[in-house]
Amino acid sequence: AATMFLRLLSDVRWRAANPKWRMTGLWRSTSSTAEPHPVSLPAQVQVVICGGGIMGTSVAYHLSKMGWKDIVLLEQGRLAAGTTRFCAGIVSTARHVSIELKMADYSNKLYQQLEQETGVKTGYVKTGSISLAQTQDRLISLKRIASSLNVMGIPCEIITPKQVAQLHPLINIHDLVGAMYVPEDALVSSASVSLALATAASWNGVQIHERTSVSHVSVQKGRVTGVETDRGQIQCQYFVNCAGQWAYELGHSGEEPVNIPLHACEHFYLLTHPLKEPLASNLPTIVDPDGRIYIRNWQGGILSGGFEKNPKPLFTEGRNQLEIQNLQEDWDHFEPLLSALLRRMPDLEALQIMQLVNCPESFTPDMRCIMGESPTVRGYFVLAGMNSAGISYGGGAGKYLAEWMVNGYPSENVWPLDLKRFGTLQSSRTFLRHRVMEVMPLMCDLKVPRWDFQTGRQLRTSPLYDRLDAQGARWMEKHGFERVKYFVPPGKDLLDLDQSKTFYKPDWFDIVGSEVKCCKEAVCVIDMSSFTKFEISSTGDQALESLQYLFSNDLDVPVGHVVHTGMLNEKGGYENDCSIARLSKRSFFMISPTDQQVHCWAWLKNRLPDDSNLTMEDVTWKYTALNLIGPRAVDVLSELSYVPITPEHFPSLFCKEMSVGYANGIRVMSITHTGEPGFMLYIPIEYALHVYNEVMNMGQKYGIRNAGYYALRSLRIEKFFAFWGQDLDAFTTPMECGREFQVKLEKGMQFVGQEALLEQKQNGVYKRFTMFILEDHDTDTDLWPWWGEPIFRNGRYVGKTTSSAYSYTLERHVCLGFVQHFDEKTGEELVVTTDFINQGEYEIDIAGQRFQAKAKLYPFSSLFTHRRRKDEVELSGYQRE
Repeated sequence: AATMFLRLLSDVRWRAANPKWRMTGLWRSTSSTAEPHPVSLPAQVQVVICGGGIMGTSVAYHLSKMGWKDIVLLEQGRLAAGTTRFCAGIVSTARHVSIELKMADYSNKLYQQLEQETGVKTGYVKTGSISLAQTQDRLISLKRIASSLNVMGIPCEIITPKQVAQLHPLINIHDLVGAMYVPEDALVSSASVSLALATAASWNGVQIHERTSVSHVSVQKGRVTGVETDRGQIQCQYFVNCAGQWAYELGHSGEEPVNIPLHACEHFYLLTHPLKEPLASNLPTIVDPDGRIYIRNWQGGILSGGFEKNPKPLFTEGRNQLEIQNLQEDWDHFEPLLSALLRRMPDLEALQIMQLVNCPESFTPDMRCIMGESPTVRGYFVLAGMNSAGISYGGGAGKYLAEWMVNGYPSENVWPLDLKRFGTLQSSRTFLRHRVMEVMPLMCDLKVPRWDFQTGRQLRTSPLYDRLDAQGARWMEKHGFERVKYFVPPGKDLLDLDQSKTFYKPDWFDIVGSEVKCCKEAVCVIDMSSFTKFEISSTGDQALESLQYLFSNDLDVPVGHVVHTGMLNEKGGYENDCSIARLSKRSFFMISPTDQQVHCWAWLKNRLPDDSNLTMEDVTWKYTALNLIGPRAVDVLSELSYVPITPEHFPSLFCKEMSVGYANGIRVMSITHTGEPGFMLYIPIEYALHVYNEVMNMGQKYGIRNAGYYALRSLRIEKFFAFWGQDLDAFTTPMECGREFQVKLEKGMQFVGQEALLEQKQNGVYKRFTMFILEDHDTDTDLWPWWGEPIFRNGRYVGKTTSSAYSYTLERHVCLGFVQHFDEKTGEELVVTTDFINQGEYEIDIAGQRFQAKAKLYPFSSLFTHRRRKDEVELSGYQRE
């Protein structure tokens, strides 16, 4: 039994096949911890990678492939002896998030040819996988994934229970409604893959040292300068933390702490002896999410594990182990998963169990892995927190991180995985312990659109939280901040509404509709305090000069004006999308999306000149933001301030400091981020409750009511306003979404991204942001679009939706997304022209069903004919969430 177990977790055999390792002296026998190290550490290298599991070896492999050779990989125990050693070895591309799907697809292709490249046996077998659905909602979820896989060229089909039985005769199909079959998914020995990557990296010049632990990362002036190990110091320019479950502690071991929010849980799987009739090696892997288990062939027997509802976090106190030993067996804990296995494969009753494996797996607060550069330390990169999908993501994640280090950016939009999506608040050990206990069961739970985490809530709240909550507010969370979705009117069944989860028309439909109606006809108040707010000022012209270079629109406007602008990268893509108010000649107030707080701060800090006369302050917590939307907003505000608020006195995109009620120092901006009339009020927090009460009291006679972000989303999408992080990202330029008028190209001023935009202006763009209005879609009975649905033009795939909402004005669903143009024969990308967009017949694919759609380009030509300042300005408004 022991030898068979070791064969599954083999991290030994490959060495005999690799004399190169013995010749270089980089490999040391692992039989004795006291054995001396034959090779001393280099005094100086370009890159130090900490961690010899699948992530560390993948980064080393890809960096060396890209030409970086001066690299040392340090492993505190033996290579691939951590979580990688115990990994179940299932390579699955069935992922909800597009970037994760791409990583898994690349990994699969890489592992397929790795044995040929290195001569190391990786155990790669293309078995395919079958994901089972016990409910119609689960089947819809699988159909949505299948749509994404198919348009990416990954073979995939929705199959019947009978077809499941044909592919895997031992599976009990009586409770199934269907399944998804992905024939190219595979199995590998994860430790062997890791060792193959290490072998290839060593051939390319990477030095690998085992039994060497990193104790400290040295930082000077905000940059990595070296590492201290138990065998001496190494100077380096880059440090890569691939320490798996120890990444958190390692992040906190430097002079400047790097927060890496992950936490380990125990993960169980079962190994059996071979069946009487041993299972075929190419039998498909079974994923039964409703039963919370996965089942794969292992040496003629079964390997089956899962994600129980009551997980067991471990190492909360930071207890450390060099190498992961098999933790305690816990049969009582595993019993529900074992029952699910026996229900799914009833013929296994007489099976001989060999072992229950219990190993730690790292999970993150949002179930997505963590990669990227630290916001506080330049040259400090992280790749960790794989949420039990390390082998599926290993190849792709290593590739993207290597690209990031070598080129300064990866080849795909990895914002959903970027370390900078988290702040320090997600690094509390109590928060992480509680959140991973929720995250691990969620791996199998059905995730319908707009679901929310329940743990770690009420962390960052507006001063108005209790007032709004008492009025029926229903909450969601963004970057730890509580934000209102909508308000439940008195008399509604609150519990029923909170538990309503569906891919179809949601129960809040009429509630949000009435909030939208009020925004259109009267006046609503939305608490938008979660916006990121910075103040940038200087003693001279330093602030203006620096910001003019870092932002694409002209900020040299009269005091009191507000400018919509992108913060672009060298490729012209949006690193941020914000509004900047000029408070004085030398002072600027910058409003950004909620989840930009860490990313935007780091981006500006790294690029603003190191000048004591130039200051930047994060004032997010100092101001409560109220959005007063609707035609009667002007009446409410003028009565409260005794100041004329007419368009002549207060034009659009204007900022004025005013008194509201008894409170003074309120920054009022004529902007709502929706295209509707109204004002944003930035209120010093000590006055927030007073101003809110005054606004609500004064607004009674105008029909005022509270509203939430769902109403805001509907308003901004029907007005074709893009949203950073969903519609706009680092790979989207102003030229691709019709916002050329927001860029100072003609003003002779240099700014970041200028060359890329000039090239696009001359040569055209390869994708265009487009609005789609669904034509033959029944809101009451058809599946709703949410985001990520494939777009077809004349029957050919041309792109995906990025966001969507029901427009209560048009009484239709509206989807926003990007359209590309590929040559039908060569597949080459072609320029997307206005004619190309306007002359196509479009369909949106929702879980395999296609609905006709009418395409419109931004900006609407009918609105643009007015050419009034207000129209032009309002068109430029971006919604930020």
